[in-house]
Amino acid sequence: MTFTDQIQRTITLPQWPPQRIISLVPSQTELLADLELDREVLGITKFCIHPNEWFRGKTRVGGTKTLNLEKIASFKPDLIIGNKEENDQDQIEWLGERFPVWMSDVYTLEDALWMIRELGSLCDRKVQADKIVIEISQRFQRLARSTDSERINAAYLIWRKPFMAAGADTFIHDMLYRAGFRNVFGEQKRYPELKPTELAEVKPDVILLSSEPYPFAVKHIAELQTICPSSRVLLVDGELFSWYGSRLIKSPGYFSELYSQLK
Repeated sequence: MTFTDQIQRTITLPQWPPQRIISLVPSQTELLADLELDREVLGITKFCIHPNEWFRGKTRVGGTKTLNLEKIASFKPDLIIGNKEENDQDQIEWLGERFPVWMSDVYTLEDALWMIRELGSLCDRKVQADKIVIEISQRFQRLARSTDSERINAAYLIWRKPFMAAGADTFIHDMLYRAGFRNVFGEQKRYPELKPTELAEVKPDVILLSSEPYPFAVKHIAELQTICPSSRVLLVDGELFSWYGSRLIKSPGYFSELYSQLK
């Protein structure tokens, strides 16, 4: 069986459906759990915290960018699932020379839905995947009707020292738009580094401090409030803005509540 991944690579599976799967991305690991692949998934990363029983019970094969290649190879996987942004290219190429590696590349909700459907086909879980896609789509459609009014200018920070924001060409950017925000750094590519003065100059209505990858906490609100005294500063759940698997089912409800709080 041959499949084409999201970076247009064709992979051939030695058997279908695959029986020995390694997942290298947290949001996709959770998706595989919701696709009922408990027996098939053998290894995950140390950042794959959902579901908790997998985090506690599955073998961990390193971090998303610091994989233990020898440990992965010892499983003799018939499928490895990774992501272009979250995994290290050299490590993925090493694995790809030895095993089938299917890569996602997600920038929009549509990309995420395509990925979910394709993993359903790849792993013989089409019925389960279609159900997840329908649920996500319906919830985002309802959200769209509730966020047609004037958008809120927002800066979404993912890192501190230096400050880094989500810019264009990111999944977070697409989620901000769907949640009713206008990304004040939407004209900049990827994840621009910012000086405090640059953040102050754009005068966002709200600064959203993500829980990941940098763990912003209550103590950081005062720091940002000093830089942008006219902005509201809030902590937000980074998983619901950046995870592009089945967790997307929960995102529209969260976005709706957040938007209502700010309006």
